Amino acid sequence: MRSTRQRSVAPNGGEDPTLQQVMETMRALQEEMAASRANRERIQADLVASQAMSEELRKDLQTRASDREGTDQEPVTPPREFPTLFSQEIVDAVLPATLVGPKVTFTGTEDPEAHLRPSIRR
Repeated sequence: MRSTRQRSVAPNGGEDPTLQQVMETMRALQEEMAASRANRERIQADLVASQAMSEELRKDLQTRASDREGTDQEPVTPPREFPTLFSQEIVDAVLPATLVGPKVTFTGTEDPEAHLRPSIRR
């Protein structure tokens, strides 16, 4: 004799999950929610700490800026002097006002020697 009991079919076409499967799914979801909550709390604590540090840095910068405004301080490091290969006579030489330097751009269609040769305006 055949059983007249019919099986119920879930909307996705499979069989209904058992109570144990539902409970396992619920436990897994609860664990995920707890982990998510802990992660959110950690992120919130990091944000609060970051904002406090940012405010502290802002106050420090304001204090330093107000301290600098009141005094004329010398630069912390002296300006650097770069040695030159040229003699002082060459460094001090005055260039004629009519001297024109080489062209800034070189397209390759003009004479390279003319490009590099300084020209004198007349």
